[in-house]
Amino acid sequence: MSVPLVDLQSQYESIKPEIDTAIQRVIDNSAFIMGSEVAAFEQAFAEYCGVKHAIGVSSGTGALFLALLGYGIGPGDEVITTPFTFFATGEAISQVGARPAFVDIDPVTYNIDPAKIEAAITPYTKAIMPVHLYGQPADMDAINEIASTHKLVVIEDAAQAHGSLYKGKRVGSLADSACFSYYPSKNLGCYGDGGAVVTDDDHLAERVRLLRDHGRTSKYEHSELGYGHRLDGIQGAILATKLPHLDGWNEGRRQRADRYADLLADTAVVTPKHLPETTPVYHCYVIRTPNRDAVLASLQKQGIGAGVHYPIPLHLQPAYRFLELEPGSFPISEQAAKEVITLPIYAEMTDEQQDEVVAALKAALANGA
Repeated sequence: MSVPLVDLQSQYESIKPEIDTAIQRVIDNSAFIMGSEVAAFEQAFAEYCGVKHAIGVSSGTGALFLALLGYGIGPGDEVITTPFTFFATGEAISQVGARPAFVDIDPVTYNIDPAKIEAAITPYTKAIMPVHLYGQPADMDAINEIASTHKLVVIEDAAQAHGSLYKGKRVGSLADSACFSYYPSKNLGCYGDGGAVVTDDDHLAERVRLLRDHGRTSKYEHSELGYGHRLDGIQGAILATKLPHLDGWNEGRRQRADRYADLLADTAVVTPKHLPETTPVYHCYVIRTPNRDAVLASLQKQGIGAGVHYPIPLHLQPAYRFLELEPGSFPISEQAAKEVITLPIYAEMTDEQQDEVVAALKAALANGA
């Protein structure tokens, strides 16, 4: 049996009439760029996160970029973040002209290690951007305490953590602002690209709304140079339709994660752990094994859609050679990048599919793959 890494078709089939109605409504109204559908989703998502504002934008990368600009971060500034993340985290920092200052990760959660942050703070540091990797919230109390001491902004990169909880509070409400991606494979994904900045900060919200739409104050008046980072109406309608299902889908992922942990308890692979004060949403279910490449090849040969998130830490990416950071600079991130494998996980996954993944993995391990 072939098991995909992500099965978007199954999710669509489960809510097809709702989605089709939402899309047709946008077509009938010809409200293709922002408009009432986006505004309705923004209000619903802000309420869901427990914040005052959600500003829909063109992508998760665009959300990070606009949030940084909204805080006035630019050339000469530094933003502390993790090297073990998707490239967009560092890319957005660089796009505004600032410099990413990397800090190694906690070996259990794979999130930025708060104990190592203060050593990275310089007179040029303006913000900390923790990533809630794989849907596991970072240790936000520790991060916020450091930021408060040094008067730094905290921006959550919540691109993988829609609906996850830290001490009972939603990700998105844990810092000065947060940025989400609605890429189709996300726990809350649209049918194209999309993102949002969420915040309680009225000034930041106003700035991001202005910047996403060419600095426009009226139809043909522009108070500053802005950008074309608007969210499409169809994507807003799709997201608003999906949002009421998100908690149920996340619970389905947690059930699959718990079952994986039980089924893999007798193997040598390292399964995910989470802090007791967090409720993760398992955007990715990531295991570790020292013989990663051979195990991955074996899984894929057996029809299992396994992947790697992420094989190259940001400081070793060709685009960041100019930082002159050598291998060994962030050893925990580098080791994780050599050992992690993402197994298929989604709310619609069946026991039969999951059993197939586990059998393939155990076969790979038994054969010394």
